[in-house]
Amino acid sequence: MDTTPFNAWKLVSLSPLPVWALVLMGVGVALGVGLAAFGVRREPARLRRWSLWTLRAGAGLAALFFLLEPGIRNLQVARMKNRVAVLVDRSASMNFPVEPGGVTRSAQAAVFLEKAAPGLAALQDRYTVEVYGFDPELAPTTAEALAKEPARAGTSDLLSALRSAGAGAQGTKKLGGIFLVSDGADNVELAGGAVGRARAALADLNVPVSTFLVGREALKDLAVERVKVDDFAFVRNSITVEVEVHGRGFSGQDVPVVLKQEGKVVASKSVHFESSDDVKPVGFTFTPDQTGRFVYTVSMPVFPDEAVGDNNTRSFVLKVIRDRVRVLLVVGRPSWDERFLRGLLRQDANVDLVSFYILRTMSDDPGVVSQERELSLIPFPMEEIFDTKLDTFDVVIFQNFGYTDSSLSIAQYERNLERYVHNGGALVMIGGDSVLGEGRANMPTLYETLPVAGAGPANPEPFKARLTPEGQRHPVTAMASGGASAEAAWAELPAIPGANLTRAKPGATVLMDHPFMTVDGKNAPLVAVWDYGRGRSLVVATDASWYWAFTSHKGGSPNRAYDRFWSNALRWLVRDPDLTTLNVTADPPSVEPGKAVGVVVSSRTSDYQPAQDAQVRVELVAVDTQKPVAVQTGQTGPDGVVRLEFAPPAPGPYKLVATAKKGETDLGKGEDAVAVRAVGPELSDASVRPELMEQIAKYTGGKSFRLPMDGLPDDVPLLDPPVVEVGRAKDKPLWDRWYYLVALVGLLGTEWFLRRRFGYV
Repeated sequence: MDTTPFNAWKLVSLSPLPVWALVLMGVGVALGVGLAAFGVRREPARLRRWSLWTLRAGAGLAALFFLLEPGIRNLQVARMKNRVAVLVDRSASMNFPVEPGGVTRSAQAAVFLEKAAPGLAALQDRYTVEVYGFDPELAPTTAEALAKEPARAGTSDLLSALRSAGAGAQGTKKLGGIFLVSDGADNVELAGGAVGRARAALADLNVPVSTFLVGREALKDLAVERVKVDDFAFVRNSITVEVEVHGRGFSGQDVPVVLKQEGKVVASKSVHFESSDDVKPVGFTFTPDQTGRFVYTVSMPVFPDEAVGDNNTRSFVLKVIRDRVRVLLVVGRPSWDERFLRGLLRQDANVDLVSFYILRTMSDDPGVVSQERELSLIPFPMEEIFDTKLDTFDVVIFQNFGYTDSSLSIAQYERNLERYVHNGGALVMIGGDSVLGEGRANMPTLYETLPVAGAGPANPEPFKARLTPEGQRHPVTAMASGGASAEAAWAELPAIPGANLTRAKPGATVLMDHPFMTVDGKNAPLVAVWDYGRGRSLVVATDASWYWAFTSHKGGSPNRAYDRFWSNALRWLVRDPDLTTLNVTADPPSVEPGKAVGVVVSSRTSDYQPAQDAQVRVELVAVDTQKPVAVQTGQTGPDGVVRLEFAPPAPGPYKLVATAKKGETDLGKGEDAVAVRAVGPELSDASVRPELMEQIAKYTGGKSFRLPMDGLPDDVPLLDPPVVEVGRAKDKPLWDRWYYLVALVGLLGTEWFLRRRFGYV
């Protein structure tokens, strides 16, 4: 601050008269001049006329001079400095090279600050210069720091940085201007350009922003810029993934784009770039065949001379859910069991049922009946069902389907059925007189998918089904209600008139067995399940399960054991998440680079109560190698839930595989998918945005420049610092000089003399 006394002055009126009196006198002087001019308007000699007018006007001005009493007021003033903020982008895109093989954008910004140092120093007399880096938070920086430390921020938020610089202008030092040094790669509020609210926000800054663009536009690069897809899809229903790929420097070239599901190619297309800077949309349509959460990756090859390789891939997580369970019911012959099951499935709003009867027996003559009709009630579309449309069904049920000619006809499609189950489908085989006995020889490949094997002829003796220890915990046979156990609930059900004699295969889970019919010293299975490949299968070794429904209806009992059993069975077959005792959820399902991977595990006991104090172990498994890269353990709280975190892993698709135990009890296994992105939005695009930098300068009253430059330009717009009057002043009159009075008398006397001479007085 300059404190020298009387360092400024200004012209003032020292007249003691009020303003209104001065105005009236001024009007009188003007009228006097006007009347004098009016009096000589008819003077024919122009020189005479103009001489009189000039003398009267001069006399009027002299009179006003004495009325106003002008003087000089000497002042002591201070000139306040404004602030100039130099904002240097420190986002990760500033690590890109200015040109192929060149220095980074951050290094070019550091060089500019060094060259601009003299120009910034020249502003110090009137401005306080402040240099900040933003990422997006403002922090003081220097040219040396910019040259040594790599940029690290994950996003560019230019508008936020400008607002932060303006927020410091509320004190005594006002903001006189902003110098913005950036590549313009904004991915927050100005991502779509300076339009709408963003444009209004720039104007509201009320300070000129001069922009200095870092980087060039000639980099060669491929990038997967956008992936548009719904958060979920329905299983066995087509879904379209819309992708935008950006190619710079690939004019006239074809580039393949591939969509993969956890390493498996789902679809691929080729795009043709028509110009050196071209954006192409790509659509992938596919049909998910399993429920669950899966990681999908869109990728393009990385070329040797690309500026950035990590932005050639982009992963996302898609949750595949079920719309309705589509069930195919194939019946060998009508029965009460078939009638009850078919009626139950038709009434269920969550089931889309397709059913057929095939009525041929060994006594039927194949030569008499057309092979296409197969003695079904309507022509049976064998090839369409078991070949073309098989994968559209969630569950296939064979009921009363044994050694008949119809099984021989279907046998030619058993390889399709086996593949269907292995790839994720579900198969149910319901017993009968000889379903699991002689009939298995006709379709040995299909019977490989079942958890049991036939061990002899059916036994017609009535019996009460017995729940096994595994059945007491399994969701298929979970019948407990209130305080009753599952075993007690099943014990109340009536006896069943007959069952097939079967033997459980190694790895099968027997849920119910026969109390006195044995095979190899073990009770014969009645209800058994297992996983086959990615699919599941279930066997009910009787065609009399309808007795459970018949008795409950007859007695008017609210017990709906039959309905619950088949509802549970269908839900387990299609892997309903609500039937799992261990639920695993990635939190969030898509992770930005450098961020931790979170997982929430919800554990329940066999009776579906929260498993408090359960020991949970979660493995982070890389999908590409199928090997765990990290392990976390924890203990559930009172709600049976625990949240764990993994340190930031390498980019790619991962599975979160969890197991839980409470004491010696195994609470099950669950998994979910998580995608770790290779690059965030900041690094997905290596281009610079000169148009955005120009818009920022235009809408704030600044100017736009491009680096490199030899120094700070001279014509950078800045707001002038304000001048503040301190309070000391001294007046010096100007009107009290004798020669001013002589001038007034001389003007009036000369005019009077000329008027007399010209004959006007």
